[in-house]
Amino acid sequence: MNNSVTNTARLLGAGLRALLVLTLVTGVLYPLVVTGIAQGLFPGRANGSEIKADGKVVGSSLIGQAYNLPPEEGRETPAPDLKWFQGRPQNGLGTNSVNTRYKLVLSGATNRSGDNEELVQWVKDAKAAVVKDNSTDTYKVKPSQVPPDAVTSSGSGLDPDISPRYADLQVHRVAERNGLSTAQVRKLVEEHTEGRTLGFMGEPRVNVLELNVALKELTAKS
Repeated sequence: MNNSVTNTARLLGAGLRALLVLTLVTGVLYPLVVTGIAQGLFPGRANGSEIKADGKVVGSSLIGQAYNLPPEEGRETPAPDLKWFQGRPQNGLGTNSVNTRYKLVLSGATNRSGDNEELVQWVKDAKAAVVKDNSTDTYKVKPSQVPPDAVTSSGSGLDPDISPRYADLQVHRVAERNGLSTAQVRKLVEEHTEGRTLGFMGEPRVNVLELNVALKELTAKS
């Protein structure tokens, strides 16, 4: 009987020691080593690819943001603040019940087929809004100029980038709203246009948040 109790105690002791060692190695040492390596070699990515403006973190280069005005009384959907470059429609073109304002609790696509009547109407409404919002007294946008990413959300609804075509479409409106020349604004777009990854993967793109940070700095100087 005493031997059985002793053996049980030894097994429990060995199990407890193994638990403590594994907890220390996998729960403390390993995370510290991985964190240290990440901070040393890839600090930007390890900290969430933060973007700063005026010394403050204003977002991540990996997650899209909304550029909206406060909603008017009696209006549920905020109006876009048109002095800024606008990103892609926010998952569902602003009318879907899921993640309509880049909320990070949920992400996902509309999951509607290409011939879905509701989706087709969303796209038509979005195109009309893009044409109206980006037309100025001296520059009129044609429906044929509107690129696909201006009227469709990404699979996650959180895409931080737009195509150079969509950025260029917004140049006249952004210039007019900020008292800048179109040449100044177009230069900003060119400076913030990234090519294909490794020269062949993906498409050329413009990060909207980085572009708007540069726009804010430019207007402050003007």
